[in-house]
Amino acid sequence: MARGGGGGCCPPMDLMRSEAMQLVQVIIPTESAHLTVSYLGELGLLQLKDLNADKSPFQRTYAAQIKRCGEMARKLRFFKEQMSKAGISTSAQLTEISLDFDDLEIKLGELEAELAEVNANNEKLKRTYNELLEYSTVLQKAGEFFYSAQRSAAAQQREMEANQSGESSLESPLLEQDTLTDASKQVKLGSLSGLVPKEKAMAFERILFRATRGNIFLRQESVDEPVTDPVSGEKVAKNAFVIFYSGDRAKAKILKICDAFNANRYPFPEDVARQLHAVQEVSAKISELKATIDMGLAHRDNILKNIASEFENWNRLANKEKIIYHTLNMLSVDVTKKCLVGEGWSPVFATTQIQDALQRATLDSKSQVGSIFQVLNTTESPPTYFQTNKFTSAFQEIVDAYGIAKYQEANPGVFTIVTFPFLFAVMFGDWGHGICILVSTLYLIIREKKFASQKLGDIMEMMFGGRYVIIMMALFSIYTGLIYNEFFSVPFELFGKSAYACRDPSCGDAATEGLLKVRRTYPFGVDPVWHGSRSELPFLNSLKMKMSILLGVAQMNLGIVISYFNAKFFRNSVNVWYQFIPQLIFLNSLFGYLSMLIIIKWSTGAKADLYHTMIYMFLSPTDELGENQLFPGQKTVQLVLLLLALVSVPWMLIPKPFFLKMEHERRHQGQQYAMLQSTDDSVVAEMGHHNGSNHHEEFEFSEVFVHQLIHTIEFVLGAVSNTASYLRLWALSLAHSELSSVFYDKVLLLAFGYNNILIRIAGITIFICATVGVLLVMETLSAFLHALRLHWVEFQNKFYEGDGYKFAPFSFALISEEED
Repeated sequence: MARGGGGGCCPPMDLMRSEAMQLVQVIIPTESAHLTVSYLGELGLLQLKDLNADKSPFQRTYAAQIKRCGEMARKLRFFKEQMSKAGISTSAQLTEISLDFDDLEIKLGELEAELAEVNANNEKLKRTYNELLEYSTVLQKAGEFFYSAQRSAAAQQREMEANQSGESSLESPLLEQDTLTDASKQVKLGSLSGLVPKEKAMAFERILFRATRGNIFLRQESVDEPVTDPVSGEKVAKNAFVIFYSGDRAKAKILKICDAFNANRYPFPEDVARQLHAVQEVSAKISELKATIDMGLAHRDNILKNIASEFENWNRLANKEKIIYHTLNMLSVDVTKKCLVGEGWSPVFATTQIQDALQRATLDSKSQVGSIFQVLNTTESPPTYFQTNKFTSAFQEIVDAYGIAKYQEANPGVFTIVTFPFLFAVMFGDWGHGICILVSTLYLIIREKKFASQKLGDIMEMMFGGRYVIIMMALFSIYTGLIYNEFFSVPFELFGKSAYACRDPSCGDAATEGLLKVRRTYPFGVDPVWHGSRSELPFLNSLKMKMSILLGVAQMNLGIVISYFNAKFFRNSVNVWYQFIPQLIFLNSLFGYLSMLIIIKWSTGAKADLYHTMIYMFLSPTDELGENQLFPGQKTVQLVLLLLALVSVPWMLIPKPFFLKMEHERRHQGQQYAMLQSTDDSVVAEMGHHNGSNHHEEFEFSEVFVHQLIHTIEFVLGAVSNTASYLRLWALSLAHSELSSVFYDKVLLLAFGYNNILIRIAGITIFICATVGVLLVMETLSAFLHALRLHWVEFQNKFYEGDGYKFAPFSFALISEEED
């Protein structure tokens, strides 16, 4: 069992160390296995191992059941597609259903067969209906063709008869006279009519002309509105056509070309009476089919509405069954094939709950044999499990995005709850902007139940998930904004009058030299008189830069101190003596000393140059400090600190590899039992880190030494670069303040300088858009990312390994959240 305390039913949430875990084994009778796994899934406190990893999915015990679940899922997807097409929404209310797995499978099969039959019948009816609509269009257009042709023929006939009644002249065509006199030589022409897609009409006409060598007569006319194609079911713009031809060979060619161009052909009677009869018959059939189709759609909608009322329940049951059988496939079958054996991780406090679930499943399944629960001893590294709530979960996710904590190492999430929003606020300090963010976040929190049940967009969902992080950022921004005394860059005398007043009316805002201290020091934050003065930028620059260094050194020291508690918790004395102590000495000999000088300079009001002091502490440590001396004996202190910093580097580098080598040799001389029982577990931890799971691997001293060398160089260089990295607090704070000041002075005040209402409205609009778009969105995101970097790199690399893996219990609730 893994190290750690705990017990009882539900211990209080402890984010500092992950929950104590244990490797457990459960032996479940086959007849109660399904119900047992179901109860364990509802409990959600057991992470089962896959004991059949060497088997393919088809070789596992419950492969047939999973196949049935997959088939049920397919049917449910089919129902959902049909409901989506019909515009029917599912009922979101979940209720208990009395159907079991087998009954649901039968019911879904019956519903699918019925729905498929209804759809097939509707498709046939719709195709026939669309064909009749096309036929009706062809009858109309072709009737117009024939009517105009008959009128033209009658007129021509009358003209020819008139000409024939006169005497034949020498100028009359001989062929025409021959044709008129011999009716037996007239050729009988055939005709085809139909519809062709409009986009293919020109190519259709050209191919017909070439194939028949011009021995056809084609008449086309576009249909006014797009018609529904019977085959594709889509609206298509078409042309109605009539083709007159002569001979069977020409007809065969025309039919093939019509098929190639997807031209639908319809018969057209030449007799006028038959045409009228066809039109009436088609109209009657269309009306009849329309009524039949409407009845079929109403019947289909009734089926889908009945499905929709139970769809979510059926879907939940099908998914639950599939998950249960997938989990059962992870259990190994006993040699007697009467029991299933499972292994997995669970929190120690969940022991009683798991045992209760096993006992309840045995009783409910009426099994004669109960399940067996036992704890196994193991050397495996357990998963990491933190019990979080809706407030702490977002902060924990910030840490987990960097890496999951190793089992029971100190969790940065505890400190992140305070330090992350605080460092953000140092860069974003403006209590006006903080109030804007606070109001918008309070809206998300007040209506969180409504938002939690809705589908949100990606950005909105991200903001909603981090609403408690954002509200902490807003509260700290209001706090730091009050310290900076900035409300949209405007200072206010909130906590009393300014401590300074002008010496004479000419001083104005020229410089602080023209000011006299007439009252007590401003009680909280920056005195408002600094804003707008010529000395504002140098003063705030110096203040924020030194404050950034103090905050950075404090947070890095916190990281090193946490590494001490990690080493003590894991009983790793090597890391205490040869990592924690030299790191603490090195960092504070240089930058802890710098922080002390900053505080002394603020306290005494001295004008010493700290840049010069720190530079020449390295270049000329024995030189006199002169006017840069802040306290007696400073030169001696600097020499001692410099010597300690130099000594701490080989202290970190050299002893640890040799100590590990010596302890490795002791372990392989038969003293491993004494080592394991001793209070120092450093060898076990370190050798496990360097040698992996193979405890008999050859000790590579060179590899360990190089590894330690890299860590030492990384810390020494990182101490300098990380301290410099905290200056981003000063840079972003200054940038935010200056941008806010520019928007206020150059947009809002400039607009109000004009006595024109339109210019003032435009100025207010531009100021609001710039404030929201730049300061409340872009600057918020920028400060967030920089605070994230300071925590991940500068803070967490002092103690956080982050090489663990997350506790992923078998839980119906978690699986349903992931699906959503």
